[in-house]
Amino acid sequence: MDFEKLYIDGQWISGASGTFIEIENPAEMKPFARVPAGNAADVDAAARAAARAFPGWAATPLSERIALMETMFGIFKELEPELTDSIVKELGAPVSFAAAKHVRYQYVRTQSYIELAAKAPFVEHLPQSTVYREPLGVIGCITPWNYPLGQVVQKVIPAILAGNAVVLKPSQHTPLAAYWLTDAFDRAGFPKGVFNLVAGRGSEIGNAMCDHPLIDMISFTGSTEAGILVSQRALGTMKRISMELGGKSPCVLLESQNYEAAIRMCFDSIFLNAGQTCTALSRLLVPHEDKKQIEELLKQIVPEYTVGDPMDPAIKIGPLSSAHQLQIVRQYIQKGINEGARLLAGGLPDEPDHGYYVHPTIFTDVTNTMTVAREEIFGPVLCVIAYDTVEEAVAIANDTPYGLNGAVWGPKELAVKVARQIRAGNVYINDGPRDVAAPFGGFKESGIGRESGIDGILEFTEPQALFDQGN
Repeated sequence: MDFEKLYIDGQWISGASGTFIEIENPAEMKPFARVPAGNAADVDAAARAAARAFPGWAATPLSERIALMETMFGIFKELEPELTDSIVKELGAPVSFAAAKHVRYQYVRTQSYIELAAKAPFVEHLPQSTVYREPLGVIGCITPWNYPLGQVVQKVIPAILAGNAVVLKPSQHTPLAAYWLTDAFDRAGFPKGVFNLVAGRGSEIGNAMCDHPLIDMISFTGSTEAGILVSQRALGTMKRISMELGGKSPCVLLESQNYEAAIRMCFDSIFLNAGQTCTALSRLLVPHEDKKQIEELLKQIVPEYTVGDPMDPAIKIGPLSSAHQLQIVRQYIQKGINEGARLLAGGLPDEPDHGYYVHPTIFTDVTNTMTVAREEIFGPVLCVIAYDTVEEAVAIANDTPYGLNGAVWGPKELAVKVARQIRAGNVYINDGPRDVAAPFGGFKESGIGRESGIDGILEFTEPQALFDQGN
């Protein structure tokens, strides 16, 4: 793979700037690849190519769009070794986790979109009208570094299935997985301009995409702060927007005889991927009378979450993605100590010499007013907060500007009742599995719009009502 090219109008081409961005391996703390530093001229070329391709692609029968996507999917699945290797190196994700969650799980998502596209209500007959869900046009997709393949799949696959053309800007820190997906689209034979890849720095490419008159929608995943700026800029030209943003998600443990399964699920959420997950269950709400018992379980289980070389299949937690992210997490841990939270495990990381590693860190005696309980840390840091009544647990769970994810563990009937009161787009009840056919997205400052499922496909359409007396 030649990572030193952009993919525009069905061709791998050099970037207009002639300059490059180095990609660092966070486990080795040194660059190992580079991609073009794209600029506004590259965005313009990609947007124009997409705009030319859009009318023909939108008019292509859905069955043909699905068939081409199935061809791409077959090639995509053959690239598992290359995708896994890229994600281990560019993100620092442990190889076992990278293969299972960053790659194979994205195959599940892709298959789901293909199956659901055939069932999506692109035409709906009402008593006195017919509603057509028309593709929006050219979609600008801006994706984050923490799931360098998953967040691309969540946008690109449904947008193209719905009949749109796409300009993708992957993260400047972890762009390589997107190159392999691009290779699959290229080899599948999609019409020129339907899919375009422009690598580059976030502000430069993102601003150019938001400003470009031929881009009709911006689909963004990232921090809430960045999402607000992107939204404001995109709305300057009345683009449609979809924002998947931050979270500070609660995991509520109701009184129980056995907390182990709940703790393991919470640990998987907050510690795997080095805590760099928007849906991470970062606040563990526990009954006050069982607090000591739960703290002992936390201390017993946390050593299982081994930290080290991401190339080792036995390792569960690799390095943070960058020196910058390490500094952010370090500052939050120090803030927690300063505010009076008690360390139950982990603590301030050592100065890095062989990777940006942070051991799983657990704070207890946390109040929901502390900075570590209110702000998204994006590292392996868990806050334990005690409550006295179920009503108080619900109030604490909702006392956050975010509303992306949550979990409730306990007797099924009560757990469902509590989950229904949590203001979040997704809530897990006990060991309920993730359903890729369900909509994904947040309440409050966690975003606008939905990904996954039929909702995630229709996000890239606009309804047109024809008043024809219906049936």
